[in-house]
Amino acid sequence: MRFLEFEKPIAELEAKIEDLKGISNNSGVNITNEISKLQTKSQNLLKKIYKNLTPWQKVLIARHEDRPQFLDYLEEISNDFEFLAGDRLFAEDLAILGGIGHFEEQSVVVIGQQKGNSTESRIKHNFGMARPEGYRKAKRLIELADRFNLPVITFVNTSGAYPGIESEERGQSEAIASCILACVKANVPIISVVIGEGGSGGAIAIATANKVMMLEHSIYSVISPEGGASILWKTAKANEQAAVEQKLTAQDLLKLGVIEEILPEPLGGAHRDKKSTIQMVLRAIKAQLADVMLNVTDFKKHREERFLLFGEKNTL
Repeated sequence: MRFLEFEKPIAELEAKIEDLKGISNNSGVNITNEISKLQTKSQNLLKKIYKNLTPWQKVLIARHEDRPQFLDYLEEISNDFEFLAGDRLFAEDLAILGGIGHFEEQSVVVIGQQKGNSTESRIKHNFGMARPEGYRKAKRLIELADRFNLPVITFVNTSGAYPGIESEERGQSEAIASCILACVKANVPIISVVIGEGGSGGAIAIATANKVMMLEHSIYSVISPEGGASILWKTAKANEQAAVEQKLTAQDLLKLGVIEEILPEPLGGAHRDKKSTIQMVLRAIKAQLADVMLNVTDFKKHREERFLLFGEKNTL
């Protein structure tokens, strides 16, 4: 497992533990007590560090390459999932994936952003940064869900929409705006989960939902801390300060009323126990979807009212 910069003391303890285990296995010397003491020390240090995380440290955790990604969740959602490709206008975009399947015996449309977890897959999925055709594909799937009265579940994990020249030439801002409008107009329930980064319009395009949840160490912001620092402080080195000022953590956003629920992660982050994280997220989706379907009659109006309330909550 890759340790983050602020986890170096833990990495050093874990390395000592592995060394002692090797000595014990090779020499037959019983050093179980010493190993146990170091494991306890490592666990206590992990608890201390993760109890006092800064916003920037949460950014780093949200970007951790080993966090469970959309396709990991999709494997557990449905065993009969059918991917639907293309925007019917230009091309297929692999940063945003989606299709139709069953979730808890309910037919649903599922859409998610996939970053990739290896050099090859990151290039394939463009690091989760969709081009216009990705958002037009998402729009097509949302309109399909509306036509056939299917709930929509979305998984957000992007640093933002792809900012390349070709994206701008093909109408990136219009594609994002049209996707948001499709979410607003659809009279079906939409449940969204931020599982890593929720960056800018690239995130809100598929997170204009009736209920939005965030994993405990995920982030959701109008711009990356580096981008915000470059604009406001004229240097990307002010990223830590920008992360504080942006109020991009799940805890901040719950207070501001931007999200409905924070989903707890295993100690040390979702990447330390992917399986339990995925199962916990799916249980939360099931509960929120059931709540919306039971208590909301006009899903479109519910979403409109939800967004109109932004800014009326207590400020931080």
